[in-house]
Amino acid sequence: MTDQGSARVLCDVDALVADGSVPGGAAWRLAEPARQLDANLVRIPPGGHIPAHVEPHLDVLVLVVAGDGTLDSDSAGSAPQPLTPGSLVWLPHGSTRGLTAGESGMSYLTVHRRRPGMQIQARPGA
Repeated sequence: MTDQGSARVLCDVDALVADGSVPGGAAWRLAEPARQLDANLVRIPPGGHIPAHVEPHLDVLVLVVAGDGTLDSDSAGSAPQPLTPGSLVWLPHGSTRGLTAGESGMSYLTVHRRRPGMQIQARPGA
């Protein structure tokens, strides 16, 4: 059994990015049960796109680790912002954001507060 209080290396990001067996989607997820954070290593295939969407409750940090692409945001009149390895992006809750991968695809790490688990609640008016 692993001690939740012990610091440890979770994965080798460079090896996961180089692997290529995950053409798109999550290549890795933080899965420790008592964690306070969620984190994912996500790969978007060349020319792939995550449509613009709003995360109403959570701030998200994105760190581009390989490839390139653009960030589309809701800033008034803003052009897509270029992303390259090392780009660190803050996506505040309530903001609209979308990502488009370049010709070589794009891999990035996301980190945000863990979403609470589903809970059974009484029906309204019950």
